[in-house]
Amino acid sequence: MRQKLSKHNLLLVGFTLFSMFFGAGNLIFPPFLGAQAGSLTWRAMEGFLISAVGLPVLGVAAVALSGGLPSLAKKVHPAFAFLFTLLIYLSIGPCLAIPRTASTSFEMTVLPILTGMRFEMGQLVGGTGFTLQTAAQFGYSALFFMAAMAVAFRPEKLTDRLGKVLCPALLILIGVIFTGCLVWPMGPYGAPEAVYSAGPVVKGFLEGYQTMDTIAALNFGIIIAINIRAKGVDQEGAVVRETVKAGVIAGILLALVYGALAHIGAPAGAAAADTRNGARILTYVAGSLFGNAGMMILGVIFLIACFNTCVGLLSCCSQYFTTIIPVIGYRVWVFVFAAVSLVISSAGLNRILTVSEPVLNAIYPVAIVLIVLAFLGPLTRRWPSMFPCSILLTGIVSVVYALEQSKVTIPFLSQATTYLPGYGAGLGWVVPALAGMAAGIVVSSVMEEENDL
Repeated sequence: MRQKLSKHNLLLVGFTLFSMFFGAGNLIFPPFLGAQAGSLTWRAMEGFLISAVGLPVLGVAAVALSGGLPSLAKKVHPAFAFLFTLLIYLSIGPCLAIPRTASTSFEMTVLPILTGMRFEMGQLVGGTGFTLQTAAQFGYSALFFMAAMAVAFRPEKLTDRLGKVLCPALLILIGVIFTGCLVWPMGPYGAPEAVYSAGPVVKGFLEGYQTMDTIAALNFGIIIAINIRAKGVDQEGAVVRETVKAGVIAGILLALVYGALAHIGAPAGAAAADTRNGARILTYVAGSLFGNAGMMILGVIFLIACFNTCVGLLSCCSQYFTTIIPVIGYRVWVFVFAAVSLVISSAGLNRILTVSEPVLNAIYPVAIVLIVLAFLGPLTRRWPSMFPCSILLTGIVSVVYALEQSKVTIPFLSQATTYLPGYGAGLGWVVPALAGMAAGIVVSSVMEEENDL
């Protein structure tokens, strides 16, 4: 008999996946897009939804169909599979993304309260050498990670805790601000800025690229599969089908929420005095609509979004590391990653973002190409060298681009890559990826002919 989740459980699993995807960055980018795109918001959203919703959903499906990220990456090379998977988990785990959840939620929830109470955040605390802000951030992060650990200790229960409780709460609170914008409109959409006037769809696509959810999609599948099995579905094919369905549900929710957030930001671009980022825009809108109550609602939204993502990342990273170092149990890994993240989060959000951008820009194009190749099964089975050739060329260009962002240049190579179409916009890897696929066909054909001799 063909196994499948009940409609209720499928919705819960989809809500859980949405909760794991939807972190602080997902809150910030759509309203910022709306504020900058203005009257071209919905054109820009066409591109944004492709990269911020379509690619992550395809990523979940690709990993499910391939039997996990390591299995997919092994089609390039076993050594690449180990190193790339390890780098992905460390990047979106304890080194960058998990600490960012605590730093972002602190700056959106606790810091405004302390600033409003007129504390001097730069003053030293006793003789410790720490500023008041550093001490407050460390204390908040400790509580934040302890709570996240408590939930992450039971990964099979995430559908009950994230899907049933926190996800609906998050959607309701975002709905309150969106409804306020409908009832008390802030004015017409503003004029688009020059970066959107030239090509709103392409610019929107690049903004969606910055959410980095495609990388997360390569990792969340393992936890979603655990929750599906906990609901009584244990046949491997059925687990894959239900994982893909959950990905589609999460994608629909993401698209709806992104649309609402873009609408919130579109008129604010002309009205707000400070539109440097999406957090500032949301702060302005929430405060204008509901005063202090709006600021509290926004703080809770950021707290829930960051907490959900933190739990998901702690769970999937710990689950992976138990497979490569099984002598250390899952719960010990959760504790280790939470402790490391606590230390790194004390560096503050700005420092974490400064380090994370070039690292993620080096990884992200490779992840996209892997996903595309996963859906080219008939071609890659016929010409298996498509995997290593396309990943090699993509990786070279994306690493050079990331190094350039860090003010590091490689003689000749750094200058040569600047001539690639789309390089200035961060899409210089596209042509090399296609060239790699073509080269892979040639290499596979030559090797096949040699074997036939």
